[in-house]
Amino acid sequence: MKHMLSATIALMVASLFFGCQSKPAAETSDNVYKIHQGFVDAGGVMIYYEEIGRGKPLMIVHGGPGASHDYFLPYLLPLARNNRLIFIDERGSGRSERLQDSTQYTVGNMVEDVEAVRKALDLGKMSLLGHSYGGVLAQAYALKYQENLTHLILCSTFPSTSQMNQVLLKIKENMPAELRNRIDRMEKEGLYGHGLPYERNRYTNEYMTAAWGEGYFPYLYQNRPDPNYDPIASGNMSWRLYREMWGSDGEYIIDGNLKSVEYVDRLSTIKVPTLITCGDHDECAPSLSEEMHARISGSKLVIFPHSGHMTFVDQPDMFIKTVEDFLH
Repeated sequence: MKHMLSATIALMVASLFFGCQSKPAAETSDNVYKIHQGFVDAGGVMIYYEEIGRGKPLMIVHGGPGASHDYFLPYLLPLARNNRLIFIDERGSGRSERLQDSTQYTVGNMVEDVEAVRKALDLGKMSLLGHSYGGVLAQAYALKYQENLTHLILCSTFPSTSQMNQVLLKIKENMPAELRNRIDRMEKEGLYGHGLPYERNRYTNEYMTAAWGEGYFPYLYQNRPDPNYDPIASGNMSWRLYREMWGSDGEYIIDGNLKSVEYVDRLSTIKVPTLITCGDHDECAPSLSEEMHARISGSKLVIFPHSGHMTFVDQPDMFIKTVEDFLH
């Protein structure tokens, strides 16, 4: 009896212990969304991914080039209710591996990184959303791998660097003369190599404030300017990548390897359902989105009112509804 009692107590204790180890009920609830994260070895480059949500896969690629997926959050989180969201940090950006050889930072290589993540996570056919430079990357992916896409979403982006350079030139020409002269002076002096050793491989604080805080700000936000926006904090990015791709001569001329982006004449080959969005005050002017819309047969164009480049900040409800209606 003593041994039976001891065994019974032991079973009760074990039951209580292992019961405590079981998954909490709340974690299986329909209103709990867990984040999964990891790295994919994409041909020798470690690409960070983060996913959340339920439904068909929607991969999201960020701008910069050289930023990270973080600026999408928390704004795109409502999409997780009906979509399996996969955010990535492009090679050299965010938490992904930074490369010693900067010449490996190309649109073409990043297309292969997107494809490697798709395969590694067994996504099958997926939707792809790209914002700003990410929209350039999404176009390039569609031009090579559109058989792997169900939907393509191009947000505040451009199909031609030569056209984008004309837009940037116009932005500069429309500045107050004092600001334009100040920016011209700093660009003429050279934007790198100034200040203390830790400052020399990036823009000066003065240039970041002038170019991003004064020059770009009216084209970034309109309806809901982010009160936490800080042009100097925006300089926390992958500078070697940025110089390789955008160039070293300032914000109002793209003369890095992104000069190769001239997709206009190839856009008609994209047959996947495509949504094109931008703000009516967008840094990537509406004329660029209108060009893409004209070239991609059957595409849908939405220009958000009172919006700059960050349309999902300026018009969050409208942005989410537009994307959801298109996907579902």
